Amino acid sequence: MTDYRRGVLVTGASRGVGAATALRFAERGDRVAVHYRGAQDRAQAVLERLPGQGHILLQADLSSPTQTRDLAAAAVEALGRIDVLVNNAALFLDPAAGSRRGDHRLTDVDYEEWVRAWQTTLATNLLGPANLTWCVARHLIEVPPAQGQPVGRIVNVGSRGAYRGEPEVPAYGASKAGLHAFGQSMAIALAPHGIGVVSIAPGFIATDMAATVLGGPGGDAIRAQSPFGRVATPEEVANAICALAEPSAEWASGAVLDFNGASYLR
Repeated sequence: MTDYRRGVLVTGASRGVGAATALRFAERGDRVAVHYRGAQDRAQAVLERLPGQGHILLQADLSSPTQTRDLAAAAVEALGRIDVLVNNAALFLDPAAGSRRGDHRLTDVDYEEWVRAWQTTLATNLLGPANLTWCVARHLIEVPPAQGQPVGRIVNVGSRGAYRGEPEVPAYGASKAGLHAFGQSMAIALAPHGIGVVSIAPGFIATDMAATVLGGPGGDAIRAQSPFGRVATPEEVANAICALAEPSAEWASGAVLDFNGASYLR
């Protein structure tokens, strides 16, 4: 734990990797803004688990530019300063697609479903992080950090699917590839201001949402994708995110870290 308690905004923190990341930052001693879109009860439960003081619960739909701007403002008001932004929130399931997974295979959906899947996914997974990054980065540039601290850190949570391909949910894979590219652009743009930007590209993760798939007939095949014979835990991904956000991690800026247990190499 450091003497300075950073302000950290973690999007999509009501479950899975986001929840584990919020907990890890709080354990480090930081103050955390726990963002959620609709799962208020789960997000409240995450908030109540966080050790320390100064944490806050914030709601916003990141597909809305207005709500995204308001989220950044609310986090600044609650935390005083946002030192770290974790762009974790993402939509894998299209709620309007009519299937549990939100599949939108080109050969299986009509044109209207195809367009809706792309618009919905990109609005949350790419435009949302881009807009939130604008708001937070401008704040970081305008408000000086505590003495001896870096100006800021931004960590984007991408996906192995950006490289491997996602034929059943192509909009998801494309959105994550776009997020990786956006992060690298911002790493160059924000480095002169002392802000480090890095992305992590996890493979399959054992979240509660994935429990049915991992426990089903295809679970063994998924685990066998890695020579370790398993998938990542949310806590492992959270630990990596926190490490990438450390004050000493500036030289990782611009990197996209493959974090998939050697399940996909490039």
